[in-house]
Amino acid sequence: MKKVLIATAFTLACGAANAADIVDTAKSAGTFNTLVTAVQAAGLVDTLKGPGPFTVFAPTDEAFAKIPKAKLDALLKDKAALTRVLTYHVVPGKVMAADVKPGAVKSVQGSNLTVTAAGGKVMLDKAHVIKTDIAADNGVIHVIDTVVMPK
Repeated sequence: MKKVLIATAFTLACGAANAADIVDTAKSAGTFNTLVTAVQAAGLVDTLKGPGPFTVFAPTDEAFAKIPKAKLDALLKDKAALTRVLTYHVVPGKVMAADVKPGAVKSVQGSNLTVTAAGGKVMLDKAHVIKTDIAADNGVIHVIDTVVMPK
């Protein structure tokens, strides 16, 4: 019995040590490679690995592919503009899908995002929310199909 308790305690301790933050969760998903590259280019990795909590509306690689290549390349080279765009996708706190309400939501960037819901579909500005509640240690990720730009 003592061995079982020790093994259980060890397993729980190792599991807690291996839990993933927002950045690692996005990396392991495999569909946010451009987002992760952008977060690195903007110098936001340490922030998004921090305690949070954060709610990240994460554009997929397909969402980034909708941006013309020259515009995306220029954005990735302009750290200030890139930071504005990326922080526009982040809301302070851990907001699960069940807690999302239509209306204005203040982003970390400072501008308001507009959340709408109709016919069982949720939109964030002009982006459709296509997957929700991807849990991370320091928040939650909701997947969107379009990169939203601050107003």
